[in-house]
Amino acid sequence: MTEAPTDVLGAIPPDQVRVRFPPSPTGSLHVGSVRSGLFNWAFARHFGGTLVLRIEDTDEARNTETGVASVLDSLHWLGIDWDEGPEVGGPFAPYVQSQRLDIYADIAARLHDAGAAYGCYCSRAELDERRDAALAAGRTSGYDGHCRSLTDEQVAGYQAEGRKPVLRFRMPDDPITFSDLVRGDITFQAEHVPDYVLVRATGHPLYTLVNPVDDALMQITHVLRGEDLLSSTPRQIALYGALSRLGIGSGSPRFGHLPVVVGEGTRKLSKRDKGSGLAEYIDRGFLPEGLLNYLALLGWGIAEDRDVFTMDEMVAAFDIRRVNPNPARFDLKKCEAINAAHLRALPAADLAARLVPYLQRAGLLADPVDAEDEAMLIAATPLVQERSTTLGEAVDMLGFLFVPEEKFRLDPDAASKMLTGDGKTVAQASYDALSQVDGWDTASIEAALRAVLVDGMGLKPRNAFGPVRVAVTGRRISPPLFESLELLGRERSLKRLGAAAL
Repeated sequence: MTEAPTDVLGAIPPDQVRVRFPPSPTGSLHVGSVRSGLFNWAFARHFGGTLVLRIEDTDEARNTETGVASVLDSLHWLGIDWDEGPEVGGPFAPYVQSQRLDIYADIAARLHDAGAAYGCYCSRAELDERRDAALAAGRTSGYDGHCRSLTDEQVAGYQAEGRKPVLRFRMPDDPITFSDLVRGDITFQAEHVPDYVLVRATGHPLYTLVNPVDDALMQITHVLRGEDLLSSTPRQIALYGALSRLGIGSGSPRFGHLPVVVGEGTRKLSKRDKGSGLAEYIDRGFLPEGLLNYLALLGWGIAEDRDVFTMDEMVAAFDIRRVNPNPARFDLKKCEAINAAHLRALPAADLAARLVPYLQRAGLLADPVDAEDEAMLIAATPLVQERSTTLGEAVDMLGFLFVPEEKFRLDPDAASKMLTGDGKTVAQASYDALSQVDGWDTASIEAALRAVLVDGMGLKPRNAFGPVRVAVTGRRISPPLFESLELLGRERSLKRLGAAAL
């Protein structure tokens, strides 16, 4: 490999850039797939080009019933928009592969008729036997071209046995070299890229056919995808060439292979790993802009000394040549920190609005939100903004304000530590002091509690205010205590302190 090339567009005008994001509808989007979609989106938006969304659903065994809707909903939540594809249409519709089977069948037949592909009648047992023999002899173990030049009599013999052929692509005998936008010049020797299957014996097309065919027909100019697909690139480049000779497309797009995303150690982050699915981050209450900001850092950066940025800033600065080819480790703690930075930067009213669905999911707010609860939420949001990493955490801290009194419960662990013996004495003393407060505001509440608990009883602040916090919020971690008491109100605060003192 050499350094990544300096020429990204070649003769392509910037606004003619066309990239694609081709998710499969197999469940929650993987964060690695989201990262690829983000880089394609940023690349297209940077040049003023086109992002094509294409649903690759030809693997029926892995598709889920709600898969396509889940993909679209996830992209809407992320704010990744597309210019062609489902919901928006475009000149190369349909953009769902299962609706394009007639196209693939026609092109497969044309490749066969042109001699670019051929029928292969080898059984699985025969393939395994020849592969094992090749390995034993120290040769490469890929397909050995057994059916490349069958005679009519041999074909007839196989058919008489009831064998149905797969369709194999005839790879060229020369090395394939291409200039990767991330990794520089890469060469694959012919012996390491054997003829491969395009269509199963059932007639069902494989990814190896449909992906390059759609790229060619949809005039894709650049393919940005994961490093794990690098080994398939020479096969696709050869197929692009064959398609071009049939008048389909104009040859190979430019490739950029993004670094693999790894989890613990150096193992690739798989769909089975906790923290790999987008749904987990939505459920926890990550902000889409916070999550995207972190995913952008998995192989790219806006500056050496800066990790937090907006998507508009990413679009303006994005340069595929600055993507690091080395594996990118997914660090949940850093992801949370980036999200927290975005959460703190939100206007309080915006943050309050984003909290609403999570409070409703927890049964703490009605739908629609009544005016009194809305005012309470807007007033309370600044108290948790600096203390929250996700929207879900903010809900936990604000729940005490919205739960009906008959359903208010103390956290058992917090109560056992803070509201026994001396803690009950503190709760009673607080009740007595606050019952005498004239104005129910933060300053008056703080003055009364400090006078009785710190000055009067000689308690350290932690011992003085910890029991009060648990008594009125139910938790040991909450928004600032005195402000919380003001928001909760005199009646509810005294009721909870009185109950804790019993």
